[in-house]
Amino acid sequence: MVELLKAIKQKKPFTSEQEKVAVNLLYTHNYVQSRLNEFLSNYGITSSQYNILRILRGSDHPVSTSVLRDRMVEPMSDTSRLVERLVKKHLVSKKTCPSDMRKVDVMITAEGMGLLKIIEKPLQELLTSIIHLSQKESKMLNGLLDRMRID
Repeated sequence: MVELLKAIKQKKPFTSEQEKVAVNLLYTHNYVQSRLNEFLSNYGITSSQYNILRILRGSDHPVSTSVLRDRMVEPMSDTSRLVERLVKKHLVSKKTCPSDMRKVDVMITAEGMGLLKIIEKPLQELLTSIIHLSQKESKMLNGLLDRMRID
């Protein structure tokens, strides 16, 4: 464990615990994101593409690109391009929405489901190795993070 001030080589203390939380969240996000990107690159996908595959796996019907964008952890304006890359890799398929010809419906393919199945166990092992928290601690942290996002 590396204390935040040492990790970012900061000599002066933070002005408040809330400021420290904000910086700590950003720093930790980058740490986890970097490790996740490195892991996923071994499977030929990015974290954004993985996010789309997870959304589609959890849906029991085709999803439009605008719905994908709304449901992504990090919404991106180029969701259509992400989907195109996944189509080229045969991980998703798309077709014109029958009720609105301007929309495209996206579905995960058997190949996409297979990739998620292959990734599942090693990804869980990676997360366990980089998130040094017990199940109880993880549940507590998740509750605290959820409380932060009161809108």
